[in-house]
Amino acid sequence: MSTSLLIPVLLHLLASLSVSNGAQLILVNNCNETIWPGILGGAGHPSPREGGFILSSGEEVVLDVPEKWSGRIWGRQGCCFDEAGKGSCDTGDCSGLLHCQGTGGTPPATVVEMTLGSSSSPLHFYDVSLVDGFNLPVSMKPVGGGVGCGIASCEVDLNVCCPSALEVRKGDRVVGCKSACLAMQSAKYCCTGMYSNPTTCKPTVFANLFKAVCPKAYSYAFDDSSSLNKCRASRYVITFCPPTI
Repeated sequence: MSTSLLIPVLLHLLASLSVSNGAQLILVNNCNETIWPGILGGAGHPSPREGGFILSSGEEVVLDVPEKWSGRIWGRQGCCFDEAGKGSCDTGDCSGLLHCQGTGGTPPATVVEMTLGSSSSPLHFYDVSLVDGFNLPVSMKPVGGGVGCGIASCEVDLNVCCPSALEVRKGDRVVGCKSACLAMQSAKYCCTGMYSNPTTCKPTVFANLFKAVCPKAYSYAFDDSSSLNKCRASRYVITFCPPTI
């Protein structure tokens, strides 16, 4: 076999090997400020980088996750930690720790959710969720993967159009937009109790606002399944403050 034919074959084999051994998550900070990504592995799954780290503006970090990994990733803003990794964040705080170590982020926070294969399906499922509210624009985009691999995203800054009843402020600045569930604390808005099914739980005016601005993101618990992406790629780029088209 000639060298020109051998190279594409080797590249294909390397890509296949990468997929079989897990996936790479490339986290990119396209924001004008430093953020602190938080990571929480699903039940029985590890949280890479001890669950959190600092990511300066313009910086990117590559995370290797094992096959069938599931979890969630969110961005934290306005954090300040001491040498022991203790402190606080304006949004997305995880028990005042730099390394979340199994602790989820405090709402409101824009969350990227994923299940990268399972015992019943080789497909990767992923979405951007506003069910816990919004703090930062974010997207998840596969690198390759073929036909059907979509982009999950909320690329617009919802803080700009957040209803006053849902605002979270730091000084004179809106840093987060609560979900209706967090703001109202009722079964109707949280899709719990008698509202814990898609027949009785309907989108609120707030969920409709989120959906209108960010149609590729989940706006409430029983949102349209079109917000859930299915793919099979070896790498995904998760961008905080992705460029808008």
